[in-house]
Amino acid sequence: MKRYDKVLFVCQSNTAVSPMAEAILARIFALEDILVESRGLVVLFPEPINPKAEAILVSHGLSLKNHLSQQFVQDDFDERTLVLAMMPQEKDKILTDYENPVNVYTLPEFLALDEEILDPYGGTLADYGACFEQLERILIRLSDKLQEEEN
Repeated sequence: MKRYDKVLFVCQSNTAVSPMAEAILARIFALEDILVESRGLVVLFPEPINPKAEAILVSHGLSLKNHLSQQFVQDDFDERTLVLAMMPQEKDKILTDYENPVNVYTLPEFLALDEEILDPYGGTLADYGACFEQLERILIRLSDKLQEEEN
C-alpha cells in the first residue's frame, strides 16, 4: 500500500530549487498517482519561477513558465503528505514555526544521503544547471524509494 499521496518540496522562496524538484519528480511520476507540488517559506506575493531555473528546465524538456510561488501553510501537513525541505535550515524553520509537523525531512536526509542540495541563488546559469543535475540524480533515488515502499 502506498504510504504517501503527495510529495511537497519546500525551499525559501519557491522560485527556483523546489519548483525544479517539482518539475523533475512530476516527470518521473508522470503515470503515478502521487501529487507533486512545491511551496516556499517566505512568499510575500506570488512570483514566477526564476528565469535561469526555467531556462534549465526548458533545456531538459520541462517547463514551469506558469508557476507562481506559493506560501507553505499549516494545512499543507497531512499524514499522507511527504514534506521535503531543500536545506536543513528550511526543515528547522518548518519544525519550529508550524504546529504538529509530520513527515518532514530534508531531501538528502530522507534518502540517507550525506550531501546538501546546491543552492544556485544569485549564481550563473551553470550553477542552476548543476543544481538540476543533482536534483535529477537524487529524485530518481526518491522515486525508487517511494515505489519500494509501495510494494
